[in-house]
Amino acid sequence: MKLAAEEFDKIVKRAVSEIPEEIRRHLDNVVLSVRKHPSRDMLAQLDLPHHEEPLGFYSGSSLLDRSFFSPFHYPDTIFIFQAPLEEMCETIAELEEQIRITVVHEIGHFLGLNEDRLTDLGYD
Repeated sequence: MKLAAEEFDKIVKRAVSEIPEEIRRHLDNVVLSVRKHPSRDMLAQLDLPHHEEPLGFYSGSSLLDRSFFSPFHYPDTIFIFQAPLEEMCETIAELEEQIRITVVHEIGHFLGLNEDRLTDLGYD
């Protein structure tokens, strides 16, 4: 599946709007950014096998790692990667569902959940 960037953005907005409010409210102070692919720096931070490309990436400090005395550096950002999502999905419905799962997964990182816990919750 290959979509124009504008069409993909609309699908992301629709998918995010369908995430339950109790989860979606955590996006109030988080930037959601769509990119075609992750940067080399992101890939290095994730330390994935060379052939694997992530669907999303959280950049920032989790709520568990913050304190009142921590300096503010950059806004927290959840990146959604269009190309790997398109590659794994065959229909728009599948794409929307995978985007919802990916955004909730990355919100989990913002909240301080690790990969094992997210897998246990079904957001892998």
